[in-house]
Amino acid sequence: MSAFVVTSLLVVAGVVVGIVIPGRAVYHAGWYNVALLALAIYTVAAARRRFRAARAARARAAIVALAFGTATVAVAGAASGLLGPDDQTVVGAPGQRVKVEGLGTLAFPFFGQSSVVPDVVLERPPSSALTIGGSARDTGSFILRSVPRDVAYVEARDPRGGRLTVTQPTGGVFLSPVLLMQHRQSLAGLDLPFDSFNVPAARRVVKAVLFTPAQAAMLLHGRDRPGEAAVLFAVDDENERLLPHAIALSAGGQPVRVGGLVLRATVQSYPAIEVVSTPNLIATALGALLVIGAIAALTL
Repeated sequence: MSAFVVTSLLVVAGVVVGIVIPGRAVYHAGWYNVALLALAIYTVAAARRRFRAARAARARAAIVALAFGTATVAVAGAASGLLGPDDQTVVGAPGQRVKVEGLGTLAFPFFGQSSVVPDVVLERPPSSALTIGGSARDTGSFILRSVPRDVAYVEARDPRGGRLTVTQPTGGVFLSPVLLMQHRQSLAGLDLPFDSFNVPAARRVVKAVLFTPAQAAMLLHGRDRPGEAAVLFAVDDENERLLPHAIALSAGGQPVRVGGLVLRATVQSYPAIEVVSTPNLIATALGALLVIGAIAALTL
């Protein structure tokens, strides 16, 4: 097998792997993309010399197809690696619409009280929509994956049981009772997700720290609904000063009385969307088919 055929196959393999196994940091490394382009340039130069020496029209057509296909695949790979955005995870609140540059708008579903993780819908102009559920979806230059993450649905009541409005002044949706737990803090040697919300009617600011079932079991020593997640509430006054005896743990969705409130948190899975830049699928597929067809024509 000729050297320029081998280098062509290396280019195709180096780009296709970015689609088959997406999300690796190496695809954005400068040396990786320079290597792809260098191999492609070598292939095209070698194909040019081979073209001059070829006599049959079929061989010449195959050489041109191989060079063009290799260049197409290499450009698709390098464009994704050098110009494509870094991988990101888009976190949205229930009912929120988040615009992603170069992709469209992600419409996050309203929160449902069930164990089934709902689907997110990608809206693309002018009218197309793509549902992102349990399997990865390829949009041409991006692969989208739904990533379930733990969120907390919180309820606040007064001591007589009256429902109180929960607000999130710093959240994505002001009136959402769903805490997305995007912040982290260290507590008792554990790196834990936390969030906060306000209860305006009671002039309270509440911080909520999420514990996984394993962490909660360790913290409770097997008491109070073992095997379920827990949320630690810390209640401040309206000036964010911690009230005395205003820390309590809600395990397994049980209500707790703390800081003049009755608080309850239900931990459930809610989707975030992982957006991974990949080589353009159409350009890569067309280029790879040209290379494979050209190699077949040269070897038959």
